[in-house]
Amino acid sequence: MTTHVVSPIEFDSTEVEVSGSTYHHLFRVKRLEIGEEVRIVDGEGRARRSVVARVERAHAVLALGSAEPSREPALALELLVAPPKPDRAAWLVEKATELGAVAVRFVATDRAARDARSFGPAQILRLHRIAVAAVEQCGRSRIPEVSGVHPFAEALERLEASGGAAVALDPGGEPAARALPPAGALSLFVLIGPEGGWSDPERERFEHLGVRRISLGERILRVETAAAAACALAFAGERASHSVDTPQPRP
Repeated sequence: MTTHVVSPIEFDSTEVEVSGSTYHHLFRVKRLEIGEEVRIVDGEGRARRSVVARVERAHAVLALGSAEPSREPALALELLVAPPKPDRAAWLVEKATELGAVAVRFVATDRAARDARSFGPAQILRLHRIAVAAVEQCGRSRIPEVSGVHPFAEALERLEASGGAAVALDPGGEPAARALPPAGALSLFVLIGPEGGWSDPERERFEHLGVRRISLGERILRVETAAAAACALAFAGERASHSVDTPQPRP
């Protein structure tokens, strides 16, 4: 079933109008017809089934119906990543979205601190659009938050305040287990350093905060490859939520 992201306000309506590039993609490229079903998601974790009710020359109308499973994992996984080159960052966000991460936050490290000219607001907006497209491709219902570049100290403060489990990928760390999060963990932060590796002061901060350093093997992985591998390990054995509670209108 095709997935389409709408705003939370539209999600709580009985009908959604589709126009512009989305209309072209759904009704000119994919050639959806009246009566076909479309999965509608609000980008915040809710999903509904809809049916194509009308197709006009420049727009179409979807009639919204019952709730659908969210297809979201129970574990809230956030990636704190040293920013790679923009094209690799795009690949990273796309795959992390498909695999189930709830956030990708780019973090300035001692050996990778990209400035606004190469990793500013325009780049973050582009990455958000890539995340939206990935949500529609894979059929999940939540758009991951993409942000940065955050100072290293700020990222660690966020991690410490959350109280969630955390691991840092490091070739010198202990071998990774089959699944990264501790049993019963509801959230997990995975820190992924630059290709030059973490600096000694950064490793000392991890030790001070009790962040485990783990290795994904003997080979040195690119940042985006390590991110995808970490997501796969984090969700190993996870089962998507199958809640189909009736969507409630927002106040």
